[in-house]
Amino acid sequence: MKTSTARLAPRAMRFLRRRTRVLLLLAGWSLLESGHTFLGGYGVAKALDDGFLTGHTDVGLAWLAVTALAVVIGGLAGRGVFRGLADLVEPLRDSLVRQVVARSLTQAVAKPAQAADSAVISRLTNQTEIARDSFAGLVLVARSFLFTAAGALLGLLSLAPQLLLIVVPPLVAGLLLFLATLRPMAARQRAFLEADEALSTRFGAVAEGLRDVVACGAQEQTAARAYGLIEDEARAARHLAGWSAVRCLALGLAGQLPILLLLVTAPWLLRQGVTAGVVLGALTYLTQSLLPALHTLMNALGSAGTRLLVVLDRLTTDSGQEPATTAHFAPTATHSAPTTTPTTPTTAHSAPTATPTTPAPAPVAPTPPNGPRVDLRAVTFAYGPGAQPVLHDLDLTVQPGEHLVVVGPSGIGKSTLTALIAGLLAPGHGEIRVDGRPVRAPSGPDPSLQRVLIPQQAYVFSGTLRENLLYLCPDGASTSALESSSEAVGLGPLVHRLGGFDTRIAPGSLSQGERQLIALGRAHLSPAPLILLDEATCHLDPAAELRAERAFADRPGTLIIVAHRIASARRADRILLLDGTRATCDTHDELLARSALYRDLAGSWHPQALGRGQGLFRKPGLKPVALTGQLHNPSASMRPTLGPES
Repeated sequence: MKTSTARLAPRAMRFLRRRTRVLLLLAGWSLLESGHTFLGGYGVAKALDDGFLTGHTDVGLAWLAVTALAVVIGGLAGRGVFRGLADLVEPLRDSLVRQVVARSLTQAVAKPAQAADSAVISRLTNQTEIARDSFAGLVLVARSFLFTAAGALLGLLSLAPQLLLIVVPPLVAGLLLFLATLRPMAARQRAFLEADEALSTRFGAVAEGLRDVVACGAQEQTAARAYGLIEDEARAARHLAGWSAVRCLALGLAGQLPILLLLVTAPWLLRQGVTAGVVLGALTYLTQSLLPALHTLMNALGSAGTRLLVVLDRLTTDSGQEPATTAHFAPTATHSAPTTTPTTPTTAHSAPTATPTTPAPAPVAPTPPNGPRVDLRAVTFAYGPGAQPVLHDLDLTVQPGEHLVVVGPSGIGKSTLTALIAGLLAPGHGEIRVDGRPVRAPSGPDPSLQRVLIPQQAYVFSGTLRENLLYLCPDGASTSALESSSEAVGLGPLVHRLGGFDTRIAPGSLSQGERQLIALGRAHLSPAPLILLDEATCHLDPAAELRAERAFADRPGTLIIVAHRIASARRADRILLLDGTRATCDTHDELLARSALYRDLAGSWHPQALGRGQGLFRKPGLKPVALTGQLHNPSASMRPTLGPES
């Protein structure tokens, strides 16, 4: 905060020096506006001493009329104050807007490949308006307190110099105490804002990657990190509240103590020849002028002042010199790399740590070399107790090493099925087993070591390309393995263009297709024997999709793909067709012959084309198996979701 203040102070002085005339006019109108402050206490004293207490009611009323006239004149002078305020505040806003636009354009020209800074909209609208409003409020409050205090102290001096001995010491002490709290208050305010933004960023990241959190079995780690951020914000709030209490003490010392001292010393003042009217006039100065002005000043400086300093610091920071707190807003976990120490892979928004947080799982039978078997028995699932089931009594067996493609109309439940197999969702009835074990077993091996689910929206975090690819490899991997997987899925050209595996990448600067290639490379490199691709190649062109699917078909393990192109279905060993009333599982050729819906999805192919439908990557020895059960989702759109092979 000291650095920010030191950096902003010269700019503020230059801004004010260029507007000396505006400041002088504002001071003149403020002096005229605050004239009623002097007459407020002085007029009451004279009306009482020279008028009502001496029997001259007309004199008393005349002094009160003069005081009221001063209030009216002060109100008229307020128009000039606000006119001068506009001449001071609007140029500040215009200057901030120019700086934000210039900085954004400079960054865009200097780094055209980098994603646009979406925060510039907030800076141009919300933050510049906050700066303008806060600055206007501070100017109003500061000049009001300055002229009010001057008028009140001058009035006290004109009434009785002894009054200054009672009022000035606690007033000065309270102001000094308040000024001493400004810097710590600003620092605590900044810390609270940082903690709040870090917590919001973390929650947003976790919500976005919630299926990855569950799929990787990292609920406890994610909750622990979120709890740590909650504790940080609570701690910052307590510190801020502590300094707010000190500010209240300063207000009591500067505003309330003089009133108390005046009442306590009233008998002594009367013995010194001070009249009752003078005491009442002094009390009027304190209660009607000084105390309200002081209270407004402290509240404004404690809130609007801190807010203005923080916003100006962010708006005027040169590109490449972002405030040190900027990095704190991003989740720190996403910048951590997987290590070569065995550990539990964490969520898609939390990098793996070097120390396991859970006991070692009980030993289980090893997965067969050709991949696990997936069994669904009488599986029923609905989104809510009263909702119609999406899946109903579904029986399905995926053989070890099989390549299964799931197709069907949009919204029919394809992603729901992959989420159930991955363990992200729990069936309402029935059971799902992977390699003979319940997919949501309370104990056993880490789920992320058994299966990997890549959704349509691929997750890439800020860090090096190597860290992203090793994300699901708790034991690490050699550079040759990285190169092999990258070449297999078609990631090699992107690795070369980015500058190698150790290049830091920003997710916003990558296209959706590039992010999908990185996620596919991560899944291919992982040790998981079961791969679930939920339209994970939808942003790739057909040639790139063919290469990626060929890589996973050649990779040892079981492969389940939710497809969006007919070419993907033709390359599978078997195809699971979800049609809203029943589920059918067979080869491409058989489905073309048996299912009108599949022919519609495939582009109304003619029976003469049946010979073209042989699976391109089919593993030997796999035969169609029976499939029972129904899928209920009559509201699902029946429009085709498989595009033509292009």
